[in-house]
Amino acid sequence: MPTFFDVVETLTTQIRPLEVEHNLAWWASSTAVSEENTQRRIAADVAYGNAMGDEGSYSEVRAAIDCDDGTDSLHSRQLSVLADAMTPQQVPADLRTELAELEAVVDSTFNSFRGSINDEPLNDNALLRTLRETDKSTDRRMAWEATKQIGVEVESQIRELARLRNRAATHLGFRDHFALALSTGELSEERLITTLEEVDRATAAPFAAWKHDLDTGLAERFGCAIGDLRSWHYDDPFFQDAQTYGTVDLDPYFAEVDLEDLTIRTYSGMGLDIRSAMKASDLLPRDRKSQHAFCIDVDHEGDVRVLCNNTPSERWAETMLHEFGHAIYDLEVSPQLPWLLRTMHPLATEGIAMLFGRLTRNPEWLIKILGVPETEVETLTAALVATRRAALLVFARWVLVMTTFERALYEDPERDLNTLWWDLVERFQGISRPEGRDQPDWASKLHLALAPVYYQNYLYGELVASQLQACLNANFGGIVDRPAAGALLRDRFFAPGQSLRWDQLVEHVTGEPLSVRHLANELAST
Repeated sequence: MPTFFDVVETLTTQIRPLEVEHNLAWWASSTAVSEENTQRRIAADVAYGNAMGDEGSYSEVRAAIDCDDGTDSLHSRQLSVLADAMTPQQVPADLRTELAELEAVVDSTFNSFRGSINDEPLNDNALLRTLRETDKSTDRRMAWEATKQIGVEVESQIRELARLRNRAATHLGFRDHFALALSTGELSEERLITTLEEVDRATAAPFAAWKHDLDTGLAERFGCAIGDLRSWHYDDPFFQDAQTYGTVDLDPYFAEVDLEDLTIRTYSGMGLDIRSAMKASDLLPRDRKSQHAFCIDVDHEGDVRVLCNNTPSERWAETMLHEFGHAIYDLEVSPQLPWLLRTMHPLATEGIAMLFGRLTRNPEWLIKILGVPETEVETLTAALVATRRAALLVFARWVLVMTTFERALYEDPERDLNTLWWDLVERFQGISRPEGRDQPDWASKLHLALAPVYYQNYLYGELVASQLQACLNANFGGIVDRPAAGALLRDRFFAPGQSLRWDQLVEHVTGEPLSVRHLANELAST
């Protein structure tokens, strides 16, 4: 009978090239939509899924776990990581194939789709610019509706994906896909629900007060009553980002900035080198390319890439800092670790990405990195503080919408999701539904289709970012141009990869378990 050392080594040898091809195929299909790239992705997904779904290999992993005495922590951890990754694949092969094919088709639809106004296709940057800049409500409404047109295209497919995912989950003995994803993602559903309730309590009153002030200003801007404000009166089509109106507009400071140089300079000031990932990345918008942003670690050996659609703006500066937060994590995971552990929990990497993404509203960063005169920043400080607080509030309320909706989606994919969506938007975000509208606006959010049961990682990521920020402030006074702060992150947070569970990792670095406390302190003190 093979030892658990043999099991891990054999599976690593089998899985490694398949995962690399899986990642390369995903990159190709995201950067250049074509039938050839879609088929390549499907083939790679099926091959990888079949390897991870092999019953004999899975039985060996489970047997090795049962026999493990815990004396070799790295081998124990590899077995745990393998089991979590392989469990969702222990379903009939035809179901794995059906899921892979449908996911690839939906992904290609999102990547190639462009919303249109008066039959003119427009990319997301153009539509968002209208929502940022235009005062005419009719034009804003057309732009907002254009961002939702993709929902009509993919609604039925997303429902079918939910059905298929649930079928896989119940085959494995889970209530639904939501429960399966949390269980194999080292998250307790009970803990998640408790966290959501804590965040709701911590943000409800300050969000309502802030939004009342915002809505008062927006009603004046658009010449309407507060009760007549709708989704298209806000900067973001999902109201997931803080408003520029009524806070501070930093876009003029980014108008002539090279975002690549700015990002490299930010990380190098902390002694962190992202240049190899920058060189491998695809950062400018074009047709038949994903309009979103992500980072991918292709091989866990240094091939790290970022996809963005940059325009000179604070939004894309923040996105670059965020995505290269993922990248530096991938680059700095210890190469001495076993290959299976040269990754990290999504929750941990989102925490780092959010920590760095916050810098665009950090006065010290604006002065030292962006080069804004100190006297100007002093005049902006109060507005920056208010914007930072608003961003935390707005995003927290948005995550409550997404996570609550997704849990309900998998409870019953056949329910009236259009109504449910607006029920949650009204409850958590305080935005009234458009009269007479019965459209699948929820389906225009890519994550529901292609990053299922992921959004809670953003919420926990904000908690991680706040706790890390408190730790770094206490030890180094911040992170901007502080190599010692970068060294602590590199050596204690990045290097361990998946050798520690996410909760152990956070406590290992900050000295305390993850909690809502530091985020709540930020909301109270800013």
